Amino acid sequence: MADKNYTASDLVIDTLKNNGVEYIFGIPGAKIDYLFNSLKDGGPELIVARHEQNAAMMAQGIGRLTGQPGVAIVTSGPGVSNLTTGLLTATSEGDPVLAIGGQVKRQDLLRLTHQSVDNASLLKSSTKYSEEVQDPESLSEVMTNAIRTATVGKNGASFISVPQDVISSEVESRAISLSQKPNLGVPSENDINEVIEAIENAKFPVLLTGMRSSSHNETQAIRKLVEKTNLPVVETFQGAGVISRELENHFFGRVGLFRNQVGDELLRKSDLVLTIGYDPIEYEASNWNKELDTKIINIDEVQAEISNHMQPVKELIGNIAGTIDIISDKVNAPFINSSDLDELEKLRATTLEKTAIKPTHKDGILHPLEIIDSMQKVLTDDTTVSVDVGSHYIWLARKFRSYNPRHLLFSNGMQTLGVALPWAISAALVRPNTQIVSVSGDGGFLFSGQELETAVRKNLNIIQLIWNDGKYNMVEFQEKMKYQRSAGVDFGAVDYVKYAESFGAKGLRVTNQQELEAAIKEGYETEGPVLIDIPVNYEDNEELSSTMLPDVLN
Repeated sequence: MADKNYTASDLVIDTLKNNGVEYIFGIPGAKIDYLFNSLKDGGPELIVARHEQNAAMMAQGIGRLTGQPGVAIVTSGPGVSNLTTGLLTATSEGDPVLAIGGQVKRQDLLRLTHQSVDNASLLKSSTKYSEEVQDPESLSEVMTNAIRTATVGKNGASFISVPQDVISSEVESRAISLSQKPNLGVPSENDINEVIEAIENAKFPVLLTGMRSSSHNETQAIRKLVEKTNLPVVETFQGAGVISRELENHFFGRVGLFRNQVGDELLRKSDLVLTIGYDPIEYEASNWNKELDTKIINIDEVQAEISNHMQPVKELIGNIAGTIDIISDKVNAPFINSSDLDELEKLRATTLEKTAIKPTHKDGILHPLEIIDSMQKVLTDDTTVSVDVGSHYIWLARKFRSYNPRHLLFSNGMQTLGVALPWAISAALVRPNTQIVSVSGDGGFLFSGQELETAVRKNLNIIQLIWNDGKYNMVEFQEKMKYQRSAGVDFGAVDYVKYAESFGAKGLRVTNQQELEAAIKEGYETEGPVLIDIPVNYEDNEELSSTMLPDVLN
């Protein structure tokens, strides 16, 4: 191929390379196809998606799993507007994403013409950073600052709008090298000592680990602290996997959605809660500190959002892992003694007895606890499980144990339907030697089910479980609790086995636990994606909520 002049699209690709980007998710179009054309000459691997929202959610999956921005590139007009939900989900849930959208030529920006939209304004409320580039020479500068913004503080999405004549322009600038993330410091020795003294003086201290506690370094630091201090731990949904198998007796469940779990009772009884990487979008403090009688110490990269129920007496803002490591190194004896641990076990047993649900077995249809039991038997600790939103999400968040951070993935901030399969695709790309399981309801699955073709095309080893009941059941059971009837939750049947086969995937249907376990094992042994249709019995959903405190209906 003959040498070509260096263009803005080359500048974009080189900037992505310099930042270690391996995958781009997107859909081409006339306003951005110059960039797609340049990608053919070398660059990150392009994964063509079937919808821009799914491309954004695949990018979000990369961000959550790696801590580095996932990248989505789309065309103008509806291509950009379709990014909104994915970018909003990433920003709300703290996952770094860089999205680039095509735009009309600069001369057409101020008049009504084909696909002329104020892209930057459109996506400003869904992102941490949203700007349009007018000067092609500044593209690498803008991208670098967008990446830094996406990965500093609470991570989130950045968006860059690029007019058609900008991306195709020749440039003299060259790509800025790797954007280094600023190193965060640790609190002073005096601050550390005050926190240790507060924990030592507390009668019942508890750790609440949130979304920013679940990356590798933070998880290792928390495990070291728990091992040395015997502190009990409650996880948020996005904090799942912080506590290892070896520390199982210190784990007191996850909190989210409904205030009626073991973790809620533990937090209610605590006189001092140490929040680590906690974000209120996961589970507002009004849910776990409603009585307003709990002291809070906040350890995080970003300062707390103050509310009536979240008023920390002390905040240690900086490097989370480094801060916790210093606390661990300065602790000389456990904060919780063996008699206190015995009392905690009694609390666990009492609360579990009050909230216990025994599965109602029906032939030919599986109870949620039966499905979870089978999953727990067959899946390994290295399996990544991405979970869509629906009734299954509540059951899995409460009952499915995960012992590695960011291996059980929830959309807890936005509760966005359709995330499971796009995230599973991302996980299969960055964790190629492990098994990936995507769990959806039959409602949420068809929000992004077309990406099954993407998984087939890339020959990704993904097992897609569909909990099938023919309804938007998470809405249905809450409506029944409020109004004694449901509305707008029914839809028609789909043959998901044939659906899978039409895309070139393997489709299986099961009717009992033995068949489910055999199907999952078959999925492990099959090259490429496998879909398993599971008829589910949600009769106990209302019982799931029957012991709720009166303040917790969503």
